[in-house]
Amino acid sequence: MSTAAGPAAEGRALPAPADIRAAHRRIADQVLDTPCLHSRTLSAIAGCELFLKFENLQFTASFKERGAANRLMTLDPQAASAGVIAVSAGNHAQGVAYHARRLGIAATIVMPGFTPAGKVENTRRLGAEVVLTGDDFAQARREMQRLAAERALTIVHPYDDPAIIAGQGTIALEMLATWPDLDCLVIAVGGGGLISGIAIAARDLRPDIEIVGVQVAGFTGAYRAWRAAGHEQAPAAPERGGGPTLAEGIAVDAPGQLNQTAIEALIDHMTIVREADIERAMVLLLDVEKTVVEGAGAAGLAAVLTDPERYRGKRVGLVLCGGNVDMLTLADVMQRQLARDHRLARLSLAAPDSPGSLARIARTVGGQGANIEEVTHQRAFTDLPVRQVRIEITISIRGAEHLERVVAALRDEGFDTTVNRPR
Repeated sequence: MSTAAGPAAEGRALPAPADIRAAHRRIADQVLDTPCLHSRTLSAIAGCELFLKFENLQFTASFKERGAANRLMTLDPQAASAGVIAVSAGNHAQGVAYHARRLGIAATIVMPGFTPAGKVENTRRLGAEVVLTGDDFAQARREMQRLAAERALTIVHPYDDPAIIAGQGTIALEMLATWPDLDCLVIAVGGGGLISGIAIAARDLRPDIEIVGVQVAGFTGAYRAWRAAGHEQAPAAPERGGGPTLAEGIAVDAPGQLNQTAIEALIDHMTIVREADIERAMVLLLDVEKTVVEGAGAAGLAAVLTDPERYRGKRVGLVLCGGNVDMLTLADVMQRQLARDHRLARLSLAAPDSPGSLARIARTVGGQGANIEEVTHQRAFTDLPVRQVRIEITISIRGAEHLERVVAALRDEGFDTTVNRPR
């Protein structure tokens, strides 16, 4: 794999390794040099040695701070005095707002009308003027461009900008300074700013290092571009596009022009993960490492867990690139994964509609060492005889074998019992 960053896009050049080193010096006092730690437990689960870069510990809980800080610190005095503008509904917004305030630069953030109130308030709290407009990102982007022209503001692009890419690339410098013998870096890809910077920096230090990009099903623009560039060994991406995703941080239709140049030239392999893969990885990181990550932040671990043979025995670096996830969403993810892991189960029982039936069910379940979490009755919307009732119970259990014992005991008591299996 070539170590060259590739040609310029529209007259703009990708940053050179020296630019990334300069960015690292420039932002050293502005962002955290986050820990990069070996996870023994996750390594045992994955079958390879995993090293986690905790970018979710940045002040705004995202790596986006690095690029934002570098871009703002390289503004000329006139541009800094006039102010900056960005369009974002998430981590980029908060990164720009936070570092603009620290540097005394006025920041305007244009956010689509559907942006959750919490993210809007967080961005305002960090000192930015927030403009809510439009029903989608395209409309918000047009308003951002209009305001930039009207107010003579500098646009801070979330990924397709050399200074942004250089800032993100500082992560690789820190990872390889701590663990210089890493074999592979597995990086989430949306617009491509993160993997572009990391690839340029890592290839300079370790030309032989393997770099893998990860996209979520439904948003595979970078994967398709990489494959079209001649990587025909890659299978075609699923045709389904767009739609809701837990990994909204990488839900980007296509990479930036600069980023696509870097991806085509510097990336060894790309893979696609499903929503369920990301959910599992998020819960594992919470359970094992006691750290909260958003969907995009778990994409790297998801990729390793879904293709273990590719990484068997290797020393693999992962970037936990963000931790901004709504707590209600996280609770839902945990419940769904607990069901997949047979630590929660929902049973549907046909029972006599008579006094004592529910008590018998409870005694049977408790006798097997399981606990009933929730009970619902259904009389009207069922095809059972009128003197029977459909009872659904949610139980906490210790695994698949434990579930089988509970179901067998209920059936032995005469209850027709089925398990509602999670997907």
